[in-house]
Amino acid sequence: MTDELLHISGLEKRYPTRWGGEVVALRGIGLTIRRGDFVALRGPSGCGKTTLLLCAGTLLRPECGQVLLQGRDPYALSAAARSAFRAAKVGFVFQNFHLVPYLSVLDNVMLCGLAGAPRATLETQARKLLEKLGLSHRLRHRPSELSIGEQQRVALVRALAGGAMLILADEPTGNLDAANGRILLDHLAEFARAGGAVLMVTHEPAASDHAFTRLDMQDGRLLDSRI
Repeated sequence: MTDELLHISGLEKRYPTRWGGEVVALRGIGLTIRRGDFVALRGPSGCGKTTLLLCAGTLLRPECGQVLLQGRDPYALSAAARSAFRAAKVGFVFQNFHLVPYLSVLDNVMLCGLAGAPRATLETQARKLLEKLGLSHRLRHRPSELSIGEQQRVALVRALAGGAMLILADEPTGNLDAANGRILLDHLAEFARAGGAVLMVTHEPAASDHAFTRLDMQDGRLLDSRI
């Protein structure tokens, strides 16, 4: 089994403007993420961090370059096949959680579980993960009945529920206080040390300090600042 979970080479992304020009968001990006990596991607707003994360997660097709997830090119697949492939390979944690408001905590997690698995298997897995993150007493609650920190932990459990080895996190501590932010970051670090990998976009120095590696972006380029 290869240690390389994500390999990006020559990645470019451009957005058209209203006046007929274009904004170049990514300029020849190259990046490799391996098992055990916890990488913080830093840089000013508008430098391309989130665009890179979306392209890496197969949510945004680049103009050119290549994205390989565990050696496969997801952009060579049909939209339906790419969606299934993404669900199996990548977990997402966003600043705004994106929990389904009318579903319970348990159902939110099971919704993104292993494709095709029996409901009993999904529920057992979801309960174990929720218990691990201190949420076993919240299984039947809806997102609006949770604290902000609890909602973000549910979002993290959901990212883990499908068995993905790579987590892409976009400002995951942006809506959290310092204490809850540390809890989330500790869990991400634990996930990486256990053999997974994390690529995290952040503006926060405290969050990037939790990562094992820090990389900087500027004007669509990835700077050579691996620490």
